[in-house]
Amino acid sequence: MDIFNQLMQGFATAATPVNLLWCFVGCALGTAIGVLPGIGPAVAVAMLLPITAKVEATASMIFFAGIYYGAMYGGSTTSILLNTPGETASMVTAMEGNKMAKSGRAGAALATAAVGSFVAGTIATVLVTLFAPVVAEYAVKLGPPEYFMLMLLAFTTVSAVLGKSTVRGMTALFVGLAAGLIGMDQISGQARYTGGVPELLDGIEIVLVAVGLFAVAEALYAVLYEGRVVEEQNKLSKVHMTARDWRRSWPAWLRGTAIGAPFGCIPAGGTEIPTFLSYATEKKLAKADVKDEFGNQGAIEGVAGPEAANNATVTAAMIPLLTLGIPTSNTTAILLGAFQNYGIQPGPQLFTSSSSLVWALIASLYIGNVMLLVLNLPMVGLWVKLLKIPKPYLYAGILIFATVGVYGMRQSAFDLFLLYAIGLLGVVMRRFDFPTAPVVVGMILGPLAEAQLRNAMSIGEGSAMVFLERPMSLALVGVVLAVLVLPRLAKRFTGPKLA
Repeated sequence: MDIFNQLMQGFATAATPVNLLWCFVGCALGTAIGVLPGIGPAVAVAMLLPITAKVEATASMIFFAGIYYGAMYGGSTTSILLNTPGETASMVTAMEGNKMAKSGRAGAALATAAVGSFVAGTIATVLVTLFAPVVAEYAVKLGPPEYFMLMLLAFTTVSAVLGKSTVRGMTALFVGLAAGLIGMDQISGQARYTGGVPELLDGIEIVLVAVGLFAVAEALYAVLYEGRVVEEQNKLSKVHMTARDWRRSWPAWLRGTAIGAPFGCIPAGGTEIPTFLSYATEKKLAKADVKDEFGNQGAIEGVAGPEAANNATVTAAMIPLLTLGIPTSNTTAILLGAFQNYGIQPGPQLFTSSSSLVWALIASLYIGNVMLLVLNLPMVGLWVKLLKIPKPYLYAGILIFATVGVYGMRQSAFDLFLLYAIGLLGVVMRRFDFPTAPVVVGMILGPLAEAQLRNAMSIGEGSAMVFLERPMSLALVGVVLAVLVLPRLAKRFTGPKLA
């Protein structure tokens, strides 16, 4: 009952005219960003972080959340009509959705994607409402050794899962950890790794790194390496579903949600695994008369299931972010930076220290889901027109936004040089397939992990055995080792068979 009362208070906060406006703008902008290929929610949130610095914290978080799940909705439009996924999560949708569009059933594909996203997003939001406070309640009982091991788990999972190679992921993480050490030491007050540059005494702004690595790097990479590809757009039929489409879609929506939600809750990173699993499940469970549609004229289940899995995953990812401060994707890593921008540290204390903000944010997920359904079904034609924006204008706009936003933070020319240096580092990382999210995670969680390590060693009187003497800490050591070792063992045993 207490959860229900807090949620009602959250609705009262989220439903104020100003917050509703921010939610609507976030959803609309997120959908537009999802439609535009190559510009994901991480880039958008990073680009707009400096712009919202003067906005009240609750409104800002509602705005970013709107962009986050709005972009996941919008990504399906280009996947279906152009076979160009706006986000990696939409890759699976493109496989069957584009085949449906070529068979003259683009409207049905777009409708099942929008309704499936709504259904999965709503169910996953209910899970966040019910389970996030419970997780937070237990997490409050953790001490410094457990917190340090949790952060170590975040480092290993994000680094191991978000990149194509664990070595590259770990390299990116260490770049972030090194950047997080720059500035004044928290305890001794000594300057560390500043190179005598006064601007670095306060450390490097997380916002600046996020904007440089995601927005600036994205624009520069597109200019330097991506040629002009002219995609043929499929004709847009009326956005509706027949009774048979509904009958075939609803079981796929529920199965997709059941597959996607657990992947969002655990620090496994990304939406690719649950969407592919959902697609494989739908293909396996398809009846004989439907099986032939997969890969030929397009099966509606192949769109409904993965889209539901995708949205269930991104919504459920709020649980580890809010309760443990562990980001499980690029965008949640940037959202973690957005919280810190306001001096708020996501974790178990968040539900007591910033209760009104958390519940308003959860309530906005319900409101945003309805807004997105209203935005997506009648206005698909408008979103498709965004694809006609020339790429040079689009990326020039991103660079202008990023530059003005970062300069506005401290009015420092040094910050601009640093921004573009980090942007070039981001280009190099993209060119050689180094994931960028671990850099942001390392920068944010690195100083916190250092503080918890020092506290834990004080408790253990200088002995590292403190991490093995406490049951929860020992269990987390086992999980960290499993994350690092099990994938290699699985590859070793399954490799020859696959060959």
